[in-house]
Amino acid sequence: MTTHHAPPIGSLLRDWRQLRRFSQLDLALEAEISQKHLSFIESGRARPSREMVLLLAEHLTVPLRERNALLLAAGYAPVYRERSLEDPSLQAARTAIDLILKGHEPYPALAVDRHWNLLAANNAVAGFLGLVAEAELLKPPINVLRLSLHPGGLAAFIVNFAEWKGHLLARLRQQVRATANTQLGALLTELSAYPDPKGSAPPQHDAGTEPAIAVPLKLRLGDATLSLISTTTVFGTPVDVTLSELALETFFPADPATAEALRVLAATGAGRA
Repeated sequence: MTTHHAPPIGSLLRDWRQLRRFSQLDLALEAEISQKHLSFIESGRARPSREMVLLLAEHLTVPLRERNALLLAAGYAPVYRERSLEDPSLQAARTAIDLILKGHEPYPALAVDRHWNLLAANNAVAGFLGLVAEAELLKPPINVLRLSLHPGGLAAFIVNFAEWKGHLLARLRQQVRATANTQLGALLTELSAYPDPKGSAPPQHDAGTEPAIAVPLKLRLGDATLSLISTTTVFGTPVDVTLSELALETFFPADPATAEALRVLAATGAGRA
């Protein structure tokens, strides 16, 4: 039987420091400790205190889930709890999420976890889910990025597919670099291999036009083309793992025609669950 041992705390801290492109001196100055002490910690010659682990993790902007892993590797109990959104202690957060989603109607809004799995959505999102041809993509957990770029998902309805795909992959690539999350890395590899829909146009870069303020999502619904821009909202200073990994993606109309179309969809029930 093979026994798998977790990496020692020193090597984990070194990995995070290198991921953030800090030298030992950079991190030591940030944390206001001596470079020699940090070197001893990374080499295993010194065992960091619980407070030191948390201090270094803070300056390295290590996600809360991984901070717990660092504490365990150092021999300490995790300090950040991970609770379901249905937990009574997170009721205030859940209420805030519901208020944002409901209040954003008739425009689409949704909540996702760290792997881009759908946690909650407003009624306006339901109309877009109805466009998905491949039922497998709608089985929980619904991955929003996969749903967007998969040939059996929304890909066929995205007018500027190449541009939108590039935008989503850039965001995901940045997330992989920031977290070193292997599941996100596998998702990036999967999505990168998806083909562009037949007849999809390449990204447009017209030298004589004013650059857009943001990459829009352009969706073809019947004879109409909806143009949407998105914003991302996260909880400030969370101390719960679930909340620290949750993001709210809200979409706004990029032009008056889209705003009117979304209002009509909501009024006729086409955007309701």
